Amino acid sequence: MLQAIKSSERHLSDHGWLKSYLLFSFSDYRDPKNMEWGALRVFNDDTIGPRNGFPPHPHSEMEVVTIVLDGEITHKDGMGNEASFSSGQVQSMTAGTGVVHSEFNLGITPLHIYQLWIRPSKPKLAPSYDRKQYSLIDMKNRLLPLASGQGMKGAAKINADATVYRSELDAGKWIEFKTSPSRKLFIYLTYGRIEVNGRTLTTNDQARIENETLIKIKGKRRTDFVLVDVPG
Repeated sequence: MLQAIKSSERHLSDHGWLKSYLLFSFSDYRDPKNMEWGALRVFNDDTIGPRNGFPPHPHSEMEVVTIVLDGEITHKDGMGNEASFSSGQVQSMTAGTGVVHSEFNLGITPLHIYQLWIRPSKPKLAPSYDRKQYSLIDMKNRLLPLASGQGMKGAAKINADATVYRSELDAGKWIEFKTSPSRKLFIYLTYGRIEVNGRTLTTNDQARIENETLIKIKGKRRTDFVLVDVPG
């Protein structure tokens, strides 16, 4: 079963310096019918203005994945990690028993990121941090694992039975993804047009998929999208 959700149905939280499209209930957006999708608790499409960001704040019991689309983000946390990274890098953090971190756009152009929260496989984990470089070429016409707790080579580590993929699919190209009825899949388009098991999605649309064994994704136009595979 596939539920297609149009871009116009996203919740926009506009704070001036921060514009967030919240795909699940988060912060000032509360909808009891839209809390999560399986173990995927949060997917925020954030644009952060120049010289702005999130000051130090706590997290716990969550796997946090950050994907940069445009601009550069600067991360700093209570574990002693401090790094700046841009498109072609992914960051993951196990909040576990508790960690404080900050994220800023120190540049002069807007920063566009996706931030995902995934529920961990078990509670009370020690906080940890990981960051990986990947080539945009490697996601051409294939699903490239960016962050994973399923032992995917080259992916940033998360402590969850889940994988976050990214793909740039050309028009006319196909991708097949084998799954099981016990899994839930989530697809979000950065831009373009695809057909997923016969359903059409366009820029900033999302698909929530369950009770399937095979997903067929066809590029109708050149498309960049994220696919998240989580337990149901």
